[in-house]
Amino acid sequence: MYKFSIGVLLNSFRMDTPSALKKAAELGLQGIQVPAAFGELSPAELTGDKKKEFLKMVKDNGLTISALCGDLGQGFGNAEKNPQLIDESKRILDFAKELETNIVTTHIGVVPNDPTHDRYKVMQEACFELAQYADTMDAHFAIETGPETATTLKAFLDTLHSTGVAVNLDPANLVMVTGDDPVQAVYTLKDYIVHTHAKDGKRLYYKDPEVIYGLAEDEMLQSPSFIEVPLGEGSVDFKNYLKALDEIGYHGFLTIEREVGDNPAADINTAATFLKGLIG
Repeated sequence: MYKFSIGVLLNSFRMDTPSALKKAAELGLQGIQVPAAFGELSPAELTGDKKKEFLKMVKDNGLTISALCGDLGQGFGNAEKNPQLIDESKRILDFAKELETNIVTTHIGVVPNDPTHDRYKVMQEACFELAQYADTMDAHFAIETGPETATTLKAFLDTLHSTGVAVNLDPANLVMVTGDDPVQAVYTLKDYIVHTHAKDGKRLYYKDPEVIYGLAEDEMLQSPSFIEVPLGEGSVDFKNYLKALDEIGYHGFLTIEREVGDNPAADINTAATFLKGLIG
């Protein structure tokens, strides 16, 4: 028996917030991840009494907030844009603490394999500033895996000398984009994992991650290079993946993320049942 909690990314339900919270509770989930970069649950919109009302609604449904999703959609590879993006990210982390969580997940862009690449230093400087800020709050900006291999990401994180910037391990992104092994990624990134996504998928063919994440043009292959599928139907070895997480001492949330499908609530229920079966 493993000691994991099962959560869900709230907007995966594609329902209004009260209905999504109610559905998460009905499915026997323990927590939610809140999409806070934009929209009604962002710091700009959820102010004053609305913030208190939302947190009360979460608790009244027997749920906790595992993390906020603070992905601003641009990464940190542009030195001119970074000051504003860093400030916005800090504001989301402040907001996370007010909502009683200390984790904000985000994408930072594609970390180059070559540390001498110009973008590497730009991303490094941005993440160093974010890490220092998070450290002062005993909190974490958690980079979602996928755009680069676990080995490349670990080498990058090691240069920051902090877990203020840590890891949100999404096993599906690894198999779909880089072809990396999620089980081995757990061991590689063990010192940094603070949150995970429960998602599954298959890679159809290799496409440069810089193309997938919009940093380069694709002149040849325009069809999807990967597909997201229900948990247990893709290339993620969940049995050994959960075993690896347990072995490194991670006992936090497995947060279900469902980005496709015609009946997300049913798919989330299927995912929760699948995970409960593996947890024991």
